[in-house]
Amino acid sequence: MDSPVVSSLLPVVLLIGAGYVAGRRGWVGGGAIRDLSNLIFLLLAPALLFRAMSTVHVEQLRLRPVAAYFVAAGMIFAATVFWRGFNRRAIVLALANTYSNTVMIGIALVGLAYGPEGMVVLLTLISLHSLVLLTSATMVLELAVAHENASQRGAGRPPMARTLWRAFYSSLVHPVVLPIFAGLAFAQTGWQLPEVIDKPILLLGQAFTPVALVMVGITLAFTRVGSHWRGALVQAVVKNLVHPALVAALGLAFGLRGLPLTVMVVAASLPIGANVFLFSQRYKTVEELVTASMAVSTLLALVTVSVVMWLADRL
Repeated sequence: MDSPVVSSLLPVVLLIGAGYVAGRRGWVGGGAIRDLSNLIFLLLAPALLFRAMSTVHVEQLRLRPVAAYFVAAGMIFAATVFWRGFNRRAIVLALANTYSNTVMIGIALVGLAYGPEGMVVLLTLISLHSLVLLTSATMVLELAVAHENASQRGAGRPPMARTLWRAFYSSLVHPVVLPIFAGLAFAQTGWQLPEVIDKPILLLGQAFTPVALVMVGITLAFTRVGSHWRGALVQAVVKNLVHPALVAALGLAFGLRGLPLTVMVVAASLPIGANVFLFSQRYKTVEELVTASMAVSTLLALVTVSVVMWLADRL
């Protein structure tokens, strides 16, 4: 395996490993995970994303690679629901099969491996990732819940239109999506941030990668796979290997080549994102399986992502 892949992935592995050791030795308690997560998602990530997009012009955005990613995700999502049936369990597992950890792991990895040009491609995906996948999953889940509770449809449940609008609005003002759109809008003005404002934002953004990766390791230290390891392994294989393979096939069929396709394939190979766990909690289904799947997917990614990166560089 050539040195660019190893040199870009090794820091990610070491930082995740450091977080795992910190969690296992009790340096960081399980109760601190929520606070660390809030710090990352509500402060560090918005600073990084806004600054990264504040110099990007609309004509630089690559939408065809993103289309290949979402078409592949839609196909896997639909196939999972068809196979498992139209219910909450199937839809949450379908989301786990298609929702990548593009922020905590993806930004760090792509930034190290492919630089600013690769980051523009990834941030184009991130700007739509939650908006498209989480909003779509919410809509389908609400339909499934309504179907499961058809006899009690009017018992205190809000109208479907209101539920779908809230899902769309929540995705739009998400702490990942909003700073991307805000940064992109700022870039179109041609203005530059004053140094007294830009410097603190830069420092916060630089803190994102190490803190986020250490957080992944801490989370793994407190995750118990238990009796769900077989189902978790199936989910992880679909997410880490089937998803990127389908993105690569569709991308080549769409005529994509080079860095844009590489970044999308690598993004598809990333482990299951944390928002899937939040969905399993919200809809009270397969919480333990989703937690185990996230753990197995992240551990497996230490090998599979490096293999996918090596193969993707040859597309």
